[in-house]
Amino acid sequence: MAAVAEPVSPAAVDDALARRNAVVLAAAQALAGGNNTVIVATASIVGSVLAPDKGLATLPISAMVVGMWLGSLPLGWLARRYGRRTALQIGSGFGVLSGLVSYSAVIGGSFALLLIGTFCGGLYAAAHQSYRFAAADTASEAFRAKAVSWVLAGGVFAAVIGPQLVIFTKDLLAPFAFAASYLGQSVCAGLAAVVLQFVKMPPVAALRELPGRPLGAIVRTPRFVVAVACGVAAYAMMNMVMTSAPLAMVDCGHSVTDAALGIQWHVLAMYAPSFATGSLIARYGIERVTATGLALIIAAAVIAMTGITVAHFWSGLVLLGIGWNFAFIGATTMVTHCHQAAERNKVQAFNDFLIFGSMALSSFSSGQMLASFGWTATNAVVLPIVAAVAALLAWYRLRQRLAAA
Repeated sequence: MAAVAEPVSPAAVDDALARRNAVVLAAAQALAGGNNTVIVATASIVGSVLAPDKGLATLPISAMVVGMWLGSLPLGWLARRYGRRTALQIGSGFGVLSGLVSYSAVIGGSFALLLIGTFCGGLYAAAHQSYRFAAADTASEAFRAKAVSWVLAGGVFAAVIGPQLVIFTKDLLAPFAFAASYLGQSVCAGLAAVVLQFVKMPPVAALRELPGRPLGAIVRTPRFVVAVACGVAAYAMMNMVMTSAPLAMVDCGHSVTDAALGIQWHVLAMYAPSFATGSLIARYGIERVTATGLALIIAAAVIAMTGITVAHFWSGLVLLGIGWNFAFIGATTMVTHCHQAAERNKVQAFNDFLIFGSMALSSFSSGQMLASFGWTATNAVVLPIVAAVAALLAWYRLRQRLAAA
């Protein structure tokens, strides 16, 4: 029997309020989203100096991913228990703490403190990644997609703010490289917390849902397996290359500024296509857009393997970002087609559990791979994994055609 949901109270649907919240949350996202970029652009470089083994250089970024992984479920509980704005403000508190602890790590030369700082940054990331859902809370069905898009626009600005923050502050407290960058990270999180005070969230009626199928039955369906495989391949491989790219650029003789700008263009490429990806999926289908994304990820790896100039790094990172956008949004859309309303929480949570777990593994592996085998080998790992998932997607699409025939 299909799940039955209690309609949302009409008082909770207020597009004027949704527009206001979307603008406020977009501004908060522009400030908060730079958190990830600062950590990605600096943590592996700082880690290579502070870590007892250079192969552990990307472990701070892995700690951030683990924080995202472990923070998502508690954030949801806090939002249900105390309200979404309170949950987001607690996340901002961890953002401030992340910068302060990371600053102390650089000043004190402590790798352990750096791990704690970036872990707090991951908890913050779990919060600010949910801003788009907060924007949709009071929106009507007609306005909901636009509300989410406005918040994602803030992510584009964050892709500029984060790297520029690193570029202008990296040497302000010399000889402690990036110490001022982490203080700037705390300031941005504090400003985002101030902006969040203007978010208004009226109470809404809770959904009343009937029990759905067991999780084990759902995760064994071919569609879910393909969706998770595409999501894991897109996010894990993107994360592995992205986390090692700044250190690889510095090792190849390029400047920290070039490395930070490479990450800036990469993050812009990750989020800017979002405004068109949904329309492309509607026009060409989920599988085609996802397959295009996987193909772009492979193309990015090939470019990275053919040279080590700034142009090779930057063009590869841009293609990697666009490929991630297509493949990951396609995979996410597939997941939403795998469950009924009563099943969505456990299915989506399990999907994220697998994806963020694979991200943590890829972050750690990238440091070991880069230190032991180099940049070319790190990208070579992408080819068989993404190609295998693309083949799985092609099989599933053929299976659908045969079933429809």
